[in-house]
Amino acid sequence: MRLEYLTGNHAIAEAAIIAGLKFYAGYPITPSTEIFEYLASKLPTKGGVVLQFEDEIASINAVIGASWAGAKAMTATSGPGFSLMVEALSLAIMTETPLVLAYVMRAGPSTGIATKAGQYDVMQVRWAAHGNYELVVYAPWSVQECLDLTIKAFNVSEMLRVPVILLSDATLAHIWERVVIREPPEVSIVNRKKPKVPRDKYKPYEPEEDLVPPMACFGEGYRVLVESLTHDERGYYKATNEVQRRLVWRLVNKVLKNKHLISDSATYLVDDADYVLIAYGSTARSAYALIRELRSKGIKVGLYRPKLLWPLDEEMLINSTIKAKKVFVVENNVGVYVREISRVLRNKEVISIPIIDIEVPTPDEIFEVMKEWI
Repeated sequence: MRLEYLTGNHAIAEAAIIAGLKFYAGYPITPSTEIFEYLASKLPTKGGVVLQFEDEIASINAVIGASWAGAKAMTATSGPGFSLMVEALSLAIMTETPLVLAYVMRAGPSTGIATKAGQYDVMQVRWAAHGNYELVVYAPWSVQECLDLTIKAFNVSEMLRVPVILLSDATLAHIWERVVIREPPEVSIVNRKKPKVPRDKYKPYEPEEDLVPPMACFGEGYRVLVESLTHDERGYYKATNEVQRRLVWRLVNKVLKNKHLISDSATYLVDDADYVLIAYGSTARSAYALIRELRSKGIKVGLYRPKLLWPLDEEMLINSTIKAKKVFVVENNVGVYVREISRVLRNKEVISIPIIDIEVPTPDEIFEVMKEWI
């Protein structure tokens, strides 16, 4: 264990190395570029490879290829770059390719304000790619969590054979905080399952009980098919209802069935709270400051902070707000994740607090909206 002062971007890069990253492909884009720069300096000394490609499309496709060559692989980007990556993201979902994508949000739409923060892309990361699927998306609120959740992102990606997105923002990317860094064996590192059957019996997409197929990579002696078309367990294209239904439901359920292994959230003072704030990412820092201030004045307010944005831990959300009279969802956008909260908490009064701020919304700004309700 060691202590260091790092930015959020540096913590993501450091965590990726700890998790076993061997290949990074990217294209510079503010405010994620420091991840690229840090890895370009450090990863080659650990036996890894860092390459700059001509654009984000080439970058994520190279990451997919590297993963199938047996390497833990990742890329990083921001809004416009992610828009270019979503077709390949759908490819990674269909081919069950483990990879990590660090997405550092900035103010948009379009090129917006590249150096300023926002939480506009919460729905984009979940729904941008085509087809039906489940995706895993984590949202840190501190530099420490940038490190911890990046390691978890790699572990989940390898365990479930899914792309995992770490959704940071420009504020977290550039603030400096003290970080506790643990490396194996202090921290657990997961590697993808390998086939146990003879090579002539191996089917690339035949799942085990957890719905995740063992993954043979190129060069390991197995017959490997990386098939983007609807395919059966052998990886052969088969355009039937039976095969399409079986494949799509498995892609969805291998995440949902294992939600207990990937869920992550934090609660503060919710046990007796009359009012619960829900916030994520850097905005949750201000929400936390506000509940502490209101508690000092005798107002029973708590905070529920999802670290896993997708898929939402519905059971934890319900249990954390069960006693609340009102629920407030604080976001640095026009109010988007509140729709998901309202869907789950159908019997609660759910109030949106949408604050567009190119920095982080302040506790006073949050309370200005909240006070008329309490």
